[in-house]
Amino acid sequence: MEKDYQIIRKLAEKVKEIANHPVQKEKAEIWKKHNKLERVRPLVLIFPEGSWREILPENEILCEDTFLRRIEWDLRQRIYYWEKIKDDNVIDGKVYSPIVIKNTGFGVEVKDIRPEFAYGARHFEPVIKEEKDIEKLKKPEISIDWEETERLYKKTCEAVGGILEVEKRGPSHPWFAPIDWFITVRGIDNFFMDMVDRPEWLHRILNFITECKIEEWEFYEKNNVLSLNNGPHYVGSGGVGFTDQLPQPDFDGIHVRIKDLWGHATTQIFSLVSPQMHEEFALKYEGRFLSKFGFNCYGCCEPLHKKIDIIFKHIPRLRRLSMSPWVDIGEAAEKLGKRAIFSWKPNPSFMASDTWEDDYIRKTITDACEKTKNCVIEIILKDIHTCRNKPERISNWVKIAKEIAEKY
Repeated sequence: MEKDYQIIRKLAEKVKEIANHPVQKEKAEIWKKHNKLERVRPLVLIFPEGSWREILPENEILCEDTFLRRIEWDLRQRIYYWEKIKDDNVIDGKVYSPIVIKNTGFGVEVKDIRPEFAYGARHFEPVIKEEKDIEKLKKPEISIDWEETERLYKKTCEAVGGILEVEKRGPSHPWFAPIDWFITVRGIDNFFMDMVDRPEWLHRILNFITECKIEEWEFYEKNNVLSLNNGPHYVGSGGVGFTDQLPQPDFDGIHVRIKDLWGHATTQIFSLVSPQMHEEFALKYEGRFLSKFGFNCYGCCEPLHKKIDIIFKHIPRLRRLSMSPWVDIGEAAEKLGKRAIFSWKPNPSFMASDTWEDDYIRKTITDACEKTKNCVIEIILKDIHTCRNKPERISNWVKIAKEIAEKY
């Protein structure tokens, strides 16, 4: 164990140095302006996600203890961001220890067929096959394992050795996607037919899921396990949470409430569903959940340029709207304006191509920046499942994107 501690403390010293660099505060201030809907230069983020297994493979993580390996990986990731990636992420100087939450779920087990490739497409076998199968859905039972929480906190503190602050961290990133979950037990085709054939039955299910999710977050609030997400925290489906408008003015500094947080909802499976059905089966429920939060983000991979007005109709205090690779950028920019952040997600497929094409990347980013001159835009490359074992592609893209962003 002592060997593991030495590894982590050496990395913690480096992260402390990085986190104390003045540029971190400078970037945080830019994010605050951006999240206030002030027009600054387009902010650039990249989340390698699936490519981390190529950038920081398992055999390069040296700790032997499973829990400490996670801390080591997190610290190495921050250092890599600073030394190699150099995007607009702010490098944090805290180590987070989890508040351990136990959730029994809805009482049904997802049955799927997975390919050998970890990031390949899955096929879901319906579990809810008949209308009466709704009885299989149970209200989740949620509890907090304080004993395990304390054990992990003490272990984290001992490993870090006082070099970095250790903070217990509970729920802070709501991902409300009831339909995206329900199709995994009902089947996509079945769900789409349900909207036409048995809408009342479907509304009953969606109402049940929504009420359960609201009760879950109210349980977190009541038990004081929520954590603020108004700093260097990932919010929505991409973006950084820095804002001086959250928590609310009456926050007591101790008890984090739902209204002190950024919220998020999405229905990715509705990419080709009409605005009317999106409103009826998704937005009315998402709006109920997000009404509890201080600011809100909406969307992920679904194109939303045809649905912007109805999203604003149902989602209160909307600050960040995801603009996926399949969005019509010009139409979306015209409809959105500066009402919310234009959270643009370029298509990451070029990361997996045989060749690297600077011209294509420059043209794509420049075109988007031109069309969004009257918007508050952030450029976020994510869902990168491979960089073809060429990590330099990650930093090259950031360099190009930031060069272009400086012109706007």
